[in-house]
Amino acid sequence: MAGKKTLYHWLLLGILIFTLTACAAPQAQTQTLKITVLADGQQHEVQLAPGSSVQQALDTAGITLGELDRLEPPAFTVLREPTQVRVVRVREEFEIVQQTIPFEQQTIRSEALPEGESRLLQAGENGLQEVTIRHLYEDGQEISRQEVSIDVLREPKPEIVMLGSQVISERRQIPGTLLYLDAGNVWQIQGDTANRAPILTLGDLDGRVFSLSPDGKWLLFTRQAQDDENINTLWAAKLTEDPPLLIDLQVSNVVHFADWVPNSTLRVVYSTVEPRSAAPGWQANNDLQMRSFSTSGWLSRPTVVLDANAGGIYGWWGATFLWSPDGTQMAFSRPDGVGLVDFEEGAMRHLLEMPPLQTFGDWAWVPGIAWSPQGEVLYSGDHRAPAGGAATAETSPLFGLTAFPLPDGQPIPLLNQTGMFVAPVTSPLQPRPEDAGAFQVAWLQALTPQQSDTSRYRLVVMDRDGSNRQALFPAPDAAGLEPQRVLWSPEPLPESGNLAIAMLYQGNLWLVDAVTGQSLQVTGDGLVTALTWR
Repeated sequence: MAGKKTLYHWLLLGILIFTLTACAAPQAQTQTLKITVLADGQQHEVQLAPGSSVQQALDTAGITLGELDRLEPPAFTVLREPTQVRVVRVREEFEIVQQTIPFEQQTIRSEALPEGESRLLQAGENGLQEVTIRHLYEDGQEISRQEVSIDVLREPKPEIVMLGSQVISERRQIPGTLLYLDAGNVWQIQGDTANRAPILTLGDLDGRVFSLSPDGKWLLFTRQAQDDENINTLWAAKLTEDPPLLIDLQVSNVVHFADWVPNSTLRVVYSTVEPRSAAPGWQANNDLQMRSFSTSGWLSRPTVVLDANAGGIYGWWGATFLWSPDGTQMAFSRPDGVGLVDFEEGAMRHLLEMPPLQTFGDWAWVPGIAWSPQGEVLYSGDHRAPAGGAATAETSPLFGLTAFPLPDGQPIPLLNQTGMFVAPVTSPLQPRPEDAGAFQVAWLQALTPQQSDTSRYRLVVMDRDGSNRQALFPAPDAAGLEPQRVLWSPEPLPESGNLAIAMLYQGNLWLVDAVTGQSLQVTGDGLVTALTWR
C-alpha cells in the first residue's frame, strides 16, 4: 500500500507541474535597436537597447566628438526606434589679411580764396589695417567666413582741398573793426570789406558770447566745453597781439549773457546756468556776477551783483541783460517782463510785466531790448493779451514794440503786429538842425505776424518816435531774414556818409546802407554765425 501511495503522489505532482507550466505566460525575448552612425565618411552599425541615448550610440561605435562637432539628432536624444545618427565634423580656421583703408576727401570752403579757386591743403594717404577672418567648415566644406577683429596699423590721412568762397563784389570802406564768427573761428574786417583775414583760429567758439571791448582791443567769447559736465567756458583774447593773448576767465556755462563792464579796464559781467540732461540743456541761475582779470592771467574773485534766483515765470530758461551806453544802468529782459537792475538792492525792478508766451516747447520767449544812444529811453518788444480777455493771454499771437522814457515816463506803444522777434537796435546819434538828439531804430518785422515763431523777417528802420518807417532788406520777393539782433556801424560809411547795418542772411555777412537801402554781400561760405562791430 505504501508503494502505491508514493507512486500516486509522484503522479499528482507531475500533473500539477505540467498544469502550472502550461498556464504560465511565455518568457519575453530580449529586443534591440539597430542604430546607424554616419561619421567621417563611414557607416557604423550598432545594436542598442530601447531607451538608449545618441551619446551611447557614439560610445558604442567608438566615435569621439571634437569641441565644435555637432550631432543630428543631439546627443541627449532618447532612441526608441531604429535611427540614423549623423556626426558633422566642424572646424574653424583664422586668417589674417592686410587691407588698405582708402583716404577720405574733404572740402573746406574758405574766405581766404576767391570764389571758384581751390587749393590742396593736405595730400591724402591711404591707411592700413589687419583683418582677422574666421572660416568655418562642416565636413570639409566652408559654410561661412566672418571678420572677427580689425586692427588699424596706420590711420588714413584725408585729402583736404580748400575751395574759395570769397565773394568778388564791390569793395566798400567801413569804419571801425568788424568781427565775424565763421566755423568756430574769428575773422576781422578793417578798412574795407576786401581786407579780411582770420585772427583767432581756435575752431571751437560757440557764438553764445561774442563781444568786442569798447576800445576794440579785446574780444570776449565762449568756447565749447572740453568735457561732458559743462556747456561752454568764457574767455578773453587781446587781439592787438600776434598771436592773440588768450585769457581763460575760469567761468563755465554762460548761455544768455556776458559783456564788458563800461568805463572799466579788463572787467566783465556775466550770468550763468546749471547744465541739465533734459531739454533745453540747462536750468538758468538768473544771477549776475563781475570779475576782473589782467594780462598776466590774474583773476579776481567774482563779485555777486544778483544772487541766483527763480527768475519769475519760465525762469528756467533765463534772463538776459543790457548795459546803458554810459554804463550807469543795466536793463534786464526775461519771459515775464522787462525792467532795470537795482545795483544797491541786488534786485530786478520791473518796468513792464507781460503775459509770458506759452511756446508749447522746450524754449521760452524773451523780449528784445535796446537803449537809446544817451540812455534816456529803453525800447522793448512786448507780448500783448488779445482783446477778448486774459483767458488766452499766454497763447496770444500779438506782439509789438514799446518805448519807456526814463526815469519815470509812461510806456509808449510804438508798433503793433511786429512778430515776437522784433529785436530793436538803436543807431548812434544822428544830429539834425532841428533835433540834436535824433537817432533811428532798426527792428525786424515778421512776414507772417500771426505765426511769428516760424516766420521769416524783414529789416525795417524808423525814427526814434516810430515815424518815417522804411523797409531795407531783403527785397519783397526774396526769402526773409532769420531772427537775430542786427548791428549798426559805429560811424557813417566813408563813401556815402550814411550809417550801415550789418546782419546775417543765409549764413553770410551782409551790409546795407540805412538810407539808400543798397546792400552788399561780404562773405560767401554760409558759415557765419555771430557779429560784433566797434
